[in-house]
Amino acid sequence: MLSGTESLLPLLPPLLLLMAGSIASIRTAAASSSSGARRCEDSLATPLPYSSFTGSSLLAHGYGAGFAKLARQQGAGGWSPLDTDRHQWLQVDLGSRKHVVAVATQGRYGSSDWTSKYQILYSDSQKNWRPYLQDGNAWVFEGNANSEGVVRNQLKHTILTRYVRLVPVDWSARGRIGVRLELYGCSYWADVISFDGYGVIPYRFRSKKLKMLKDAITLKFRTTSRDGVLLHGEGQQGDYISLELRRARLKLSINLGSNQHGSIQGHTTVTSGSLLDDDHWHSVVIERYRRNVNFTLDHHTQHFRTNGEFDHLDLDYEISFGGLPISAKPNTGGRGNFVGCMEGITYNGENITNLVRKRKVDTSSFRNLTFACAESNSMPVFFNSTSFLQLPGQSDSDTLSVSLSFRTWNPNGLLMFTALAEGWVEVGLTESKVTVLVNVTQKNTRIDISSGGGLNDGQWHSVHLNILENYAMLTVDGDEASTVRTIIPIVIQTGGSYYFGGAGPKVHSPSGYFLHSSPRPLQRSFQGCMQMIHIDDHVADLRAVEQGLMGSFHNVSLDMCAIVDRCVPNYCEHGGRCSQTWDAFSCNCSGTGYTGATCHTSVYRQSCEEYKHDGRTSGSYWMDPDGSGPIAPFRVSCVMTDEKVWTMVVNNMPTQTPVSGVGQKENAVLHVTYNLTDDQVLSVTRNSEYCEQFVAYACKMSRLLNTPDGVPYTWWVGRANERHFYWGGSGPGVQKCSCGIEHNCTDAKHHCNCDADQRSWKEDSGLLVYKDHLPVSQVVVGDTSRAGSEAKLTVGPLRCEGDRNYWNAASFSSPASYLHFPLYRGETCSDVSFYFKTSSTHGVFLENQGADFFHVELRDASLILFSLDVGTERLVLHVRSPAPLNDHQWHRVDAERNIKEAVLQLDGRHRESRATPPQGHGKVELHGDLYVGASKVQRGFLGCMRALRINGVTLDLRDKARDTPGVNPGCQGHCSSSMMQCRNGGKCVEQYNGYSCDCSLTAYDGTFCTEDVGGYFETGTLVRYDFLPEAAILASAEPKLASGSPGETNLTREELLFSFSTSSTPSILVYISSWTQDYMAVVLRHNGTLQVRYSLAGLAEPYTIDLDELNLANGQPHSVNISRNHRRVQLQLDHYPVSTYALPEACDGRFRMAKSFFLGKVFETGQIDPVLIERYNTPGFVGCLSRVQFNSVAPLKVALRSGQAPPVSTTGILVPSNCGALPLTLSPAASASDPWHHEAAGADFLLNEDKSSEDGVDRNSAVVGGIISMVIFSVLCIMVLVVRHMFRHKGSYHTNEAKGAESADCADAAIIVNDPAFTETIEESKKEWFI
Repeated sequence: MLSGTESLLPLLPPLLLLMAGSIASIRTAAASSSSGARRCEDSLATPLPYSSFTGSSLLAHGYGAGFAKLARQQGAGGWSPLDTDRHQWLQVDLGSRKHVVAVATQGRYGSSDWTSKYQILYSDSQKNWRPYLQDGNAWVFEGNANSEGVVRNQLKHTILTRYVRLVPVDWSARGRIGVRLELYGCSYWADVISFDGYGVIPYRFRSKKLKMLKDAITLKFRTTSRDGVLLHGEGQQGDYISLELRRARLKLSINLGSNQHGSIQGHTTVTSGSLLDDDHWHSVVIERYRRNVNFTLDHHTQHFRTNGEFDHLDLDYEISFGGLPISAKPNTGGRGNFVGCMEGITYNGENITNLVRKRKVDTSSFRNLTFACAESNSMPVFFNSTSFLQLPGQSDSDTLSVSLSFRTWNPNGLLMFTALAEGWVEVGLTESKVTVLVNVTQKNTRIDISSGGGLNDGQWHSVHLNILENYAMLTVDGDEASTVRTIIPIVIQTGGSYYFGGAGPKVHSPSGYFLHSSPRPLQRSFQGCMQMIHIDDHVADLRAVEQGLMGSFHNVSLDMCAIVDRCVPNYCEHGGRCSQTWDAFSCNCSGTGYTGATCHTSVYRQSCEEYKHDGRTSGSYWMDPDGSGPIAPFRVSCVMTDEKVWTMVVNNMPTQTPVSGVGQKENAVLHVTYNLTDDQVLSVTRNSEYCEQFVAYACKMSRLLNTPDGVPYTWWVGRANERHFYWGGSGPGVQKCSCGIEHNCTDAKHHCNCDADQRSWKEDSGLLVYKDHLPVSQVVVGDTSRAGSEAKLTVGPLRCEGDRNYWNAASFSSPASYLHFPLYRGETCSDVSFYFKTSSTHGVFLENQGADFFHVELRDASLILFSLDVGTERLVLHVRSPAPLNDHQWHRVDAERNIKEAVLQLDGRHRESRATPPQGHGKVELHGDLYVGASKVQRGFLGCMRALRINGVTLDLRDKARDTPGVNPGCQGHCSSSMMQCRNGGKCVEQYNGYSCDCSLTAYDGTFCTEDVGGYFETGTLVRYDFLPEAAILASAEPKLASGSPGETNLTREELLFSFSTSSTPSILVYISSWTQDYMAVVLRHNGTLQVRYSLAGLAEPYTIDLDELNLANGQPHSVNISRNHRRVQLQLDHYPVSTYALPEACDGRFRMAKSFFLGKVFETGQIDPVLIERYNTPGFVGCLSRVQFNSVAPLKVALRSGQAPPVSTTGILVPSNCGALPLTLSPAASASDPWHHEAAGADFLLNEDKSSEDGVDRNSAVVGGIISMVIFSVLCIMVLVVRHMFRHKGSYHTNEAKGAESADCADAAIIVNDPAFTETIEESKKEWFI
């Protein structure tokens, strides 16, 4: 077992760790400076002149932006704008592009003015501003709470920019906006190359072919095009590497080699990012070592492993940047070159951009090579749900022409509205299609046209609407073929004012876009970005709008598109499908096997063991051993018995598969495949206590293993592709078969039956039990090529038993005791689950005391509390149980935190969830320590905890508890163990070194309450069990309604169970009398059918339930289960479904003053139903009765164990018998002929009760005589065995030596019998073999 830090290694994120020193670490200039001699911590704002600071406005002279330097007191002591609202900003020009790593702020000196929250925008050109994003949101930084304190915010991701804007979001409640600031970072410089879509940079290798084991590529790019090849390299053998933009996403394709037969496919493709055509710089780093690849885009790294089996990238001649080389293969066609800018291009340490500037590479493909990045002429506009932009156009014109480009995630929203002289025109997005509504009021004319589809995908889409004379034309995305035209019966007249994204307060829109009194559903205002707005075929001058020279706007952001793709990266786990609107994303988890807001929680159990404890029976189940971990759920077969639970994984090899090798020189190789991946199989074996796999080799002149010292003819390959030279029934290091271990091989000279090389069929078979070698994945057979050689191979399913994680437990005996685990780095979604049982009312279960705090505890006996930090907020969730939790029973707690919600769940039924704040849902950095049990300031949990899992990995509580004071491995007591075997209602009783089963309240006996207690009744035999005597009953002043023991006075419910077999009728099986006239009876009528009789208070006549369909006096065992709850009676006979009956309403549902319980016959004083006495009581029951239980009383068992001692008495001969244990020999009837089936009306009965034996002989006496003879013979045999056992063990003593060793014939057998996992001492286990 692992302990300490080693036990938590699997909790680390699934990184592909590149070999140390094999790849030079790739860092940007910021990272280099931060780790080098000079840290990237220079003050960037303080050295700047006054003119480098500008603001949206200033309050007065002395409040200018140039006074907004940290810790300065000049002027009015800082910047304050004229207006205090969210449209103000303070801008800093750094003079050139710089790395910015932190921002520090103060309020205005000596005032009540400060900024408590703000956002950061940045740009290279004072155009196309971009908000600083963190965790998928425009991040809001915490600012100041007074004017003098300095608050520094470290940027999670370094930004590279020249211009920085601080936008106040919240400010002093006692004053106004006030800011002094400092920016920290360092200088940056890089060669920039502008790509025009024609130019390609080819980097030629020094040799014609390059065979690379590792690669390192870096570059930065900026573009407004959504498609284009950034780099490409290929080889003649089919290897290639390619990086390109596809629909504004980055696609990396690598192929390290595929073979010509197609059995090895090396093609691997990974995509990253979204909306990369935003004209902002994006950083790319590609690191490869063999098949392990790190692909980083803008601080988000994907780790993956390439397909195939090859490690080298074989490239010919060159690798090109900016597009495909002229020499590219024809099948790479159809992909355009890159249009935009790149900088910082490096390939395996070679600075490509520097080589271009020095003219050391061929640049002849460029039409005009420039080392500057041209600025885009477009000016985006960002709209939220309350925005509008008003622009002027021609008025009184009969022509309307509007075009624009937009991008959004919402399926609905207004794009444009304009009022006509008589009517209006609206362009909107409806169900992801562009719709145009033209309404002319003069003739009450309404025209609707639409085009496009799926336009809410976040991509840029263009819309062009022309209304000219008597027709309207709509074009989407420039596709003239799909242009929609329609006739307008009247000439329009424009109004001259156009609204985009929303409407101004004075605009009237009868269609319902803006008028809230409209009967139509309200369309939401547009949320998204627009650009390239044209009115009357002229580009709108948005710069003039910004300066107030034309038009108007409200709550829009000019020169910025703040669209965010909330599905990249995809926070929907385990294959969940992400969809989004402008404000949020959602996950569709259907078909994944997971549930929750982010598909984080598995819907399946972790093992067959857990299914069994949920009450399931044998069958096929989906299993998820690591819960929320990376291993996908898989289906296995669960075989559940009273003693063990087996997990079976089947393979594709049929039993007795022929092995053909005649005429072949090479060995025959048989592959064994399973319906699981290697990781899934490993999770089964690793979590199990024991595994086995049956193998059999049937042979005729085909040798198997040769001699222990010789080279084996046959071997098998297991986990980790290792060869193994032992066979079933043997073990590692012992090159023998089972017969060689047991010394019973066909030929004593050999250690396998097949090694005798005989011409007749022989077989070597057995179990492989060393689980670290399992399962068998391949068998290599080497002796089937000779004439006459034949062999057949069988590899059975992998069978594993036990669940090491499910029962991994520790007991906390002191309120100050705890287990300490060093914590892992958390993921965006984190979960904790465990089982507990306690008798204490409160205590801390676990707590992390690091930066990202979380805490789970029990309060007030019935309350579970889960508290956690999300960003700067603390969430607290409570779940209350309707019953106390300190009942010393197992309870399960599940707590989860993802970027959408926090969830707490108790026992799978009681649940509370809370939405998480929009900020702070990044990866949980659990850098503190995890304390399981007592925290530093609170009392710890007292009791037992097991199956503690964090993010799908089980913490080894049992191993950690061995070295921790106050904590013991396992649970205090053995009754909670999975190995507890008390059955049939037996009560587990804790012992010092184990447990025992108390069967006293059951109808069973034996160590585990599994042995039937029954007796054979001769003619006239009866058993009587007396409940409370009459005096005790009358002593009760107020008789109470009872539901349990029949000793209670008035029963409102009871349950009667028994089994019987007989061939004689009629008879009374069970009779329960009372001190009143109430009774219950179960009788066999003359035709062998069963009747149940109830005579309870309120009934004038006994109520009878007649089962007329079957003759039960057929000598076969039958079981009866009768339960009553007030007037509701349920009856089950044998395997048939439960039948339900209702006593008459006149019955009050009480069985008053139960007196005695009779079996076999009734002998009672007082008034008894004459029907029972006259029809069924003579001669009495003859046959076997067993498993008799009435509520908590087992009368027959008491009679057999205590004899004639009260409260039980026996009349006649009662012989103990196990008749109730006999199996049911009649197979269940088919539904078509089953007389108890509701669709079997008129069916023929299986048994004809009226027919007697054909020879007319009464066979009852023969049956009875035979049974008595068998009983006497069995008693004599038992006595003989007991005597032998007593003499054999006389004077024996017990040792601690392993059982089975004394009977082993050799040392090999002794080792294998005692320890199947003995291979740790075998030298072979230290070797690795590969085919």
